[in-house]
Amino acid sequence: MDKFIGHNLVRSWVKTAIESGSLPHAHLITGQDGIGKSYLAKEIAWQILGLPAGKNHVDIIEYKTNKKSFGVDEVRDIIEEVNKKPFEGDKKVIIIYHGEKLTIQAQNAFLKTIEEPPKGIHIIITTESTELLLDTIKSRCQIHKLLRLSNKQIKDFLRIKYPELDEETLNTAVAFSDGIPGRAEKLLKDDEFNSIRNTTLKILEDILTKREELVIQYEQELIKFKNKEEDILNSLLSFIRDIMIYKDLENSKIIINRDKFNDIRKLSSMFSYSKLYELIEIINKSREALFSNVSSAMAYDIMLLNMLEV
Repeated sequence: MDKFIGHNLVRSWVKTAIESGSLPHAHLITGQDGIGKSYLAKEIAWQILGLPAGKNHVDIIEYKTNKKSFGVDEVRDIIEEVNKKPFEGDKKVIIIYHGEKLTIQAQNAFLKTIEEPPKGIHIIITTESTELLLDTIKSRCQIHKLLRLSNKQIKDFLRIKYPELDEETLNTAVAFSDGIPGRAEKLLKDDEFNSIRNTTLKILEDILTKREELVIQYEQELIKFKNKEEDILNSLLSFIRDIMIYKDLENSKIIINRDKFNDIRKLSSMFSYSKLYELIEIINKSREALFSNVSSAMAYDIMLLNMLEV
């Protein structure tokens, strides 16, 4: 954590604001999953409290949930904590992860607290997207938008954290990361994530057979990956993207899923552009259905049926 890499402009701005005593009391850190929002939130918290990086502290209070939303009851608990005095010193930092999960009612309940927290209290909210947050919330926060890292930054990050990696594995992880360090780590260390990749690649291979029994087979496989809908859909789209790029340029160096190159090359000769575009549309509609609280099983069932018809 003390060798945090990337997002230098944001980090430099925060450091200067703290040193000059002009740091706002509320911050919104936005960026894709795995981009480093949580790392940056903790780094800001340590700097506010004057702590060395990596140190746990009673005055850094973190809130996260595995549920689909943060409701009013959870926000009331946060507000109660905000109004408690720091245990040590005169500052306290509240970090709320996945701010996009805050319901509209919860955001409205939290609005006054964000606008006027007690002296010495700093609030940091991380979110993958600001679209679900009220303008009144956003207007009261300093917004930090995190951008993708360069290949060199990703490589430096992986060399520091995983010094045992050989050069081929390192380059594969850098390509797969697409500028997002968390994606590289998933590829290297998350067995379930790699199982999802293998399953979604097999789906693309098997739908060409048009066998209807595949719907039930793969629906049952996909629902085993609980709360991994985004990983499943993103994996499908990632493979389709690579297939299209290889059809276009036949260049293995610019595909993301470099470790699956042979499969991608084979599929590029089996799918037409029109079919690939149809698959993208089907997957995006499945995302909308899941976002509208359609059950995962039903969304997968419809998606697979439609994919077979392409």
